[in-house]
Amino acid sequence: MPSPFPGMDPYLEAYWGDVHTRLMSNASRQINLELPDDLQARVEEGLRVVDDGAWEGTVYPDVLIVETPDEDVASPPRDTAVQVAEPCVLILDDRPVSRHIEIIDLRDDGRVVTAIEFLSRSNKVGQAGIQVYRKKQRAYLDAGVNLVEIDLLRDGDFVLAAPEEAIPLKYRTPYRICVRRARDLQRIELYRAPLRERLPNIPIPLRSNDPDVILQLQPLLDECYRDGKFRRLNYQQEPSPRLEKEDAAWADRLLQDAGLRLMR
Repeated sequence: MPSPFPGMDPYLEAYWGDVHTRLMSNASRQINLELPDDLQARVEEGLRVVDDGAWEGTVYPDVLIVETPDEDVASPPRDTAVQVAEPCVLILDDRPVSRHIEIIDLRDDGRVVTAIEFLSRSNKVGQAGIQVYRKKQRAYLDAGVNLVEIDLLRDGDFVLAAPEEAIPLKYRTPYRICVRRARDLQRIELYRAPLRERLPNIPIPLRSNDPDVILQLQPLLDECYRDGKFRRLNYQQEPSPRLEKEDAAWADRLLQDAGLRLMR
């Protein structure tokens, strides 16, 4: 059974870790079917930055800091003469967790041509995560890499590589897509993704002499919904975060008509 929503299903946002992984895998497969033989799309965990033809290294997210409950901490015996203060233990996890899709040129030492980011909450929520993403974003653009940003999360700050204040009202939809082409960084392409419409097909820029390939977002999401068995979602409750008043009323009627929510 497909999602009852015509475009992005807001209930999927609560399961973004699973959806995000599926989207990237499915998107890289879809893109590879359309690429020239000497280009390849693949899912990567770090950004390799090139400057003047030399590899400068890999950009990874900063470490994660996780607070653990006190009962997980091995405490000293209580009958010792000197009592030790109770700590708040922070576990540093330095594994790279910010994944994206790279399109690389196989004939040019694996040079990164295009990066595709499906944004996560870690990119949009909390100043530390936002700063890490801004650094990564800047590295893409400074390295002459095409950047495609797909934001299907309503939660968090605006972090796309575009000035938010310059976006026309018509394009301030709940979900947004931004394309920056390396050959013309002054040009910013924004694509609408309203809640009540199908997700758009968007261009993926490649090298300057290559035509764009088209990424069909709606079939990707439909595939994620089906393969992840998200038909079992509880549509009786409200999504998180909640929808705006008018959209909530529209969604309520939609779900009732689909037999997924009782009349209120």
